[in-house]
Amino acid sequence: MYRSMFFASVFFLSFVTNAQQIVLKGKVTDKATSAALIYANIRILETTAGTTSNMEGAYELKLKPGSYKFSASYIGYKSDTISVNLKSNKNLNFELEPIPVHMSEITVFPGENPALAIIRKAIEAKHLRNDELNSYEFMAYTKGSVKSTKDFSTRNNSVGLSIDKNDTAKLKITGIIENVSKSFFKKPNHYKEEIIARKQSANTPASINVLTGGRVIQNFYTDDIQFVGRPLMSPIADEAVEYYDYSLKDTLAMDKNNVFKIHIEPLRKSDPGFVGDIFIADNSFALVKLDLGLNDAANPGHLFTSMQIIQQFSPFELPDPGNKSVYMPIDYRIFASINFLGIARFGFELNTIFHDYKINIPIDDDYFNMAIVKVLPDADKKDSTFWKTTQTIPNSIEETQAYKRIDSLESIPRTFWDDFSFLSSSISLGENYSITGPLGLYSFNRVEGHTLNFGVDASDLNEKRLNSNVDFSYGFADKKLKADFSARYYLGDYRTASISFNAFNKTNSLFEESIKYNKLTSTFTNLLGKYDFRDYYYSSGFEFKILDEVFPVLRLGAGYLNRTDNNGLVNTDFSFFNKDKVYNDNKQVYESRINALTAEFRLDFRSYIEDGFFRRRMSQGKFFATINGDVIWSNSGTLKSALDFRIYKIDVFGAFPNYKSSRMNFTLTGVYSDGAVPYQMMYALPGNIESVSQTFTMRTLRTGEVFGDRAAVLSIQQNFNDDLFRLFGLTFLSDLQLMLSAHFNAALIEISPVSKTILPGQLNNPAVNTLREFKHPFYELGFGIGHPLFPLRFEFTWKLNYFGTNNFVFGINSAIL
Repeated sequence: MYRSMFFASVFFLSFVTNAQQIVLKGKVTDKATSAALIYANIRILETTAGTTSNMEGAYELKLKPGSYKFSASYIGYKSDTISVNLKSNKNLNFELEPIPVHMSEITVFPGENPALAIIRKAIEAKHLRNDELNSYEFMAYTKGSVKSTKDFSTRNNSVGLSIDKNDTAKLKITGIIENVSKSFFKKPNHYKEEIIARKQSANTPASINVLTGGRVIQNFYTDDIQFVGRPLMSPIADEAVEYYDYSLKDTLAMDKNNVFKIHIEPLRKSDPGFVGDIFIADNSFALVKLDLGLNDAANPGHLFTSMQIIQQFSPFELPDPGNKSVYMPIDYRIFASINFLGIARFGFELNTIFHDYKINIPIDDDYFNMAIVKVLPDADKKDSTFWKTTQTIPNSIEETQAYKRIDSLESIPRTFWDDFSFLSSSISLGENYSITGPLGLYSFNRVEGHTLNFGVDASDLNEKRLNSNVDFSYGFADKKLKADFSARYYLGDYRTASISFNAFNKTNSLFEESIKYNKLTSTFTNLLGKYDFRDYYYSSGFEFKILDEVFPVLRLGAGYLNRTDNNGLVNTDFSFFNKDKVYNDNKQVYESRINALTAEFRLDFRSYIEDGFFRRRMSQGKFFATINGDVIWSNSGTLKSALDFRIYKIDVFGAFPNYKSSRMNFTLTGVYSDGAVPYQMMYALPGNIESVSQTFTMRTLRTGEVFGDRAAVLSIQQNFNDDLFRLFGLTFLSDLQLMLSAHFNAALIEISPVSKTILPGQLNNPAVNTLREFKHPFYELGFGIGHPLFPLRFEFTWKLNYFGTNNFVFGINSAIL
């Protein structure tokens, strides 16, 4: 009885507590015209709480009962302060009056632009602010929306925008995300964000609902501003006065203080930067607001038809004596529309409000770890009670209608044909299942001939812990049925450990890991040009593997491999064209059964997002390097393998920014073997096919041309973007937004003497021997020209030594091949 009374009391107290949450809402308007004042600042005096109005001038505050003083302010208007004793939900409207300007004196040096004097003082004020600011935490609410011409669904094979050809002008909201987060900062550069709650429209995956704080939200009091992957100069950066042209556009007022409206744009039109207005308070020279867009040079491929960035700042008192205050961001808004080559039109909006600042509070360094964004475990479980009592931005009429429309569309039963597309490689059968689509049903090569393929995939089962797939294929030339089954189960709160199993009886491509092209590409080269750049062999067996992230920076793995490899033969002469041409012989492998133990490790020091299910690593435009190591140990005694050998392989991949938006990516691969390694398990330098190339490959070598069991390979890809054109004043090239890149490859590779003894006969025959080794370094160097809107780059590459064939190669680099 007492237990029942206790739980009843708890329930009653919980109900009363929730019932005491009061909603205060209203609008902020111009008193003279009744026009809505967009993004007006509403503060609760003597607290750090507040919000801003939305596009319709509406605001909303969630408060407990009590007496409050509310202040609404807007640049160019007199603030309005109202005292209210809140006992129940209430509407409170603010009507602000425009106020005249009273210019204060500004020290202007003879002949100098008056705006420069203001900006110099603003830069000094920025440094004083940053000196005073040691740490802080704040709450944030973010709402993001995607706009397109037609609704999309999560049940499509890929969540994307479907364009309605009958309506390519009008954009409507087709997806919405909302989240509530708490963020922490401590000097010098510690940052962490925790997403407390998140929700989204029914057609939007929760995995992308992490659009807050550390990755998207910018603070223009810092100098490291980035947009679309390019660093841009802040309007009050230390070097900004040499980069931007400033002009005093107007002087406005807010209460008794003047605010200078200053227009900015880069001094040189060819330099990427912001264009628009910033607002500087003349008493403190604090940046209080900005309304900016991007100039053409900062707009990649002129992709954005419009881009607007709005941010406001408000003073918050420091806890130290002296009545000092610092300006902190109170909101952040982005509005963008995109027109891709006149084919697809869509846009997005991001609205964030910041409140409840706690400044210069003690925060332990240990609190900051590699997870800079963390979705709390119950973030997706927050019910309507939470959202009714937490600070948000009121939904606009359009947003309310979008939620209803999207939920209604998602509730309509879908048939198989709703997700069918002839240009799809897979077809969805629901949220977690898919089958092979028309584009993947057929393939062709000279060993299997015409081949039918069919597979079933199951993904994200059991709370995104289980993935599995089974693939079948039948070749009409070799008359063999093949099957490949794999399954992986993830363990741990963030799926950082896994157990996987793979059983197979399939056709393998020789040196598959070094071939960067897909099956569809080789099918076309066979059918149209009778050119097969792959060689094939049959492989059957199974593999078992366990992986675990034992530390945030270290992953370890171990496994067992059983495989039997057999030769494949050319079984067809079919091609649509070049019927007189003969296919090359299929290279033979060392037929054997290999039983081996495997081990691997991965070192990765990058920060990551814990998105509620997985840890996702981030580069953040900074230097990083990941190190991967693999060992294969085959033994004829203990493991009953056909051969005794050990293969050690290490891969390093990394990138670092250098000049402005330029970035260098690099890979370094080392391979060493001990014992006789079968031909099909050797390492081949990644080559290319005729007149086509791929990144991180040897452009002047063909696929499988040079191989070995001991190698050291360095590949460097330097992406200059358009920075060099700007540096050397080649504005006609930068105006075209051409992107320059350079690539350099070097390699040492050889075959150990013991491995040479078991090479297939066609490689050991002196009469036809084409065996190549690079016992001293091979070098090649080249450059490429591309454009940000097109998925291809024209590349020119020269061999620097080992001259013979392909001393110079022109190729088209495209990741879609």
